[in-house]
Order: sequence, then structure tokens, then C-alpha cells
Amino acid sequence: MQADTHIDHQAYTPDYLRNVLEGVRTIAVVGASTDPWRPSFGVMSYLGRAGYRLIPVNPTALGQTLQGEPFRACLQEIDEPVDLINVFRRPEHIPDVVEDAIAIKAPALWLQLGVAHPQAAVRAEAAGLRVVMNRCISIEHSRLFR
Repeated sequence: MQADTHIDHQAYTPDYLRNVLEGVRTIAVVGASTDPWRPSFGVMSYLGRAGYRLIPVNPTALGQTLQGEPFRACLQEIDEPVDLINVFRRPEHIPDVVEDAIAIKAPALWLQLGVAHPQAAVRAEAAGLRVVMNRCISIEHSRLFR
């Protein structure tokens, strides 16, 4: 998947969002949590029901599983291709997540609602990733595919 140029990260078109999500089967969720009250838990539940394979990434949850998948400490611990990285981390952590996503050759990066980092997005797009910022993947998926 080749990254698009000149994406307006303030106003994504439905076609752009649909194209990011089409063909995605495996999603790594950075900042995943086993706490039911956390947004990542609810989003993972929705995405699991929608048929995606989810790989939780959170170094503080090692030894635990979520939806049958063991937590990984970092993206580099995933030993198979990932179609999209969904991120539940504060903006100051996004540059490191982008570098990890580039290292594992992920084709797309989705920053959840309330999370944006324009400079990191430029870096990700220059490396060929499609980027969505400040959007809830479950809301957009439901709007576009349900």
C-alpha cells in the first residue's frame, strides 16, 4: 500500500478512510488494556466482533492475554506482518511509535481520537505509511462498513 500525498489530516474523505481500512486483517493495538473502562478495551472488542485479528501491545501487561492474544512489549516483538497499527498513546509517544511502525514495515498507522502528531505523521508518510490522526477507528469503521 503506497501512502497518499497531500492528505488533509483535518478532514479525511470517506474514500481515504475506507482505503486505509480495506484489506486490513491484522491490527496491532499499541496501548491496549485489559481494563474494561479503557477506550482501547472497547475499541478492541468492537474490532474483534468485526472480524479483525488483534495483537495487543503494552509492556505493562506482559504475561496477560486479550482476546486470546498474548501482550507484546513492543511492535518489534510481533513476528508476522501487521496491516495496521492502532495507537492509544499520548502524543509525545507518537514519534517512537512511528519509528517502530516503520521498522516493522507496517503499511498504515491510526492514531485514536484525541491523539495527533503532525511531525510524526510527515515522517510516517515519507516512509510510505498511510496515516489517520484524531479519529476513532471503531466509529469510522461502523460509519463506513456497517
